[in-house]
Amino acid sequence: MTDSTALDNFLDKWLARWPEWRVVETFVPVPQRRLAIAWFALQQEFTDAMNIAGDPLPADAKLAWWGEELRDWSRQRSRHPLGRVLEPQRAPWFELAEALPTLIRLRERPLDAERAFDAVRPLAVAIAGVEHALFPAPASDVAIQALGAQLLAARLEGAGEVAVPLHVAGAEGPTRDAWVGELLLRWPAREGGPLPRRLTAALARSQLQRSGAGGESIATLPPLRALWLGWRAARRR
Repeated sequence: MTDSTALDNFLDKWLARWPEWRVVETFVPVPQRRLAIAWFALQQEFTDAMNIAGDPLPADAKLAWWGEELRDWSRQRSRHPLGRVLEPQRAPWFELAEALPTLIRLRERPLDAERAFDAVRPLAVAIAGVEHALFPAPASDVAIQALGAQLLAARLEGAGEVAVPLHVAGAEGPTRDAWVGELLLRWPAREGGPLPRRLTAALARSQLQRSGAGGESIATLPPLRALWLGWRAARRR
C-alpha cells in the first residue's frame, strides 16, 4: 500500500462516518478542505480508542503510540500517513500528545455533569489550541465548552449508557435521554471557534438531537438539511 493510498483510506473512513461533510464543506475555503478532513480523521482515531469495547490494552498502546507520533510532529518528523498533511503545520502537537490520557479517563463513568465536563476539558483545550494554529480563530471559553460537549457526545455515541453520569437521572435512574438533554443544555448555541469546527459541531449536535432512546442508528441528513445547517454554522462566529 502506498502512502497516498493509506492516507486516502484514513480520510475516507472519516468521510464514511460523516457523509454530510461533502455538503457542508462547500463553506470551507478550498485550500483548507483537505487539511480539515485530515484533522478530523486524526480525532476519529482518538475517539475510536476512547470507545474501545473489551480489553483496553490495545487501545491504550495505540494512544501511547499516537503520543510519541505527535511529539515527533512537534519536531517536524512523522511516520503516520495523516502526518503528510498535518505535521508540516506548526501547531501545539506536543500539548495535544500530553492531553491524550484524558481519553482513557473518559472511559470511566463520571459522577455528574460537572465532573464529566471537568474531565474532558484538558483535551478540549488542547484541541482548541491546535485548531487555532490550523484555522486561526480565537480559542474562547465558549468554544472550549462546545468542544467538550462534542467530545462527550462522541463518548455517549460509542459507549451508550455507561457514558451517562451516575447523577444524571431520569424517572427510573440514570438514562441516556436525560444525558442527551443535559449535553444539549450545556452545548453553547454559538460555539465560536474556526469554521471547520463550527461545521462539524453543527452536524454532531444535530445527530445528538435526533438520537433516540437506546442510541439507535441515525439516518444521514438530507442534503438540503445539511446545507442549511452548514450555512447557519458558517454565519455564526
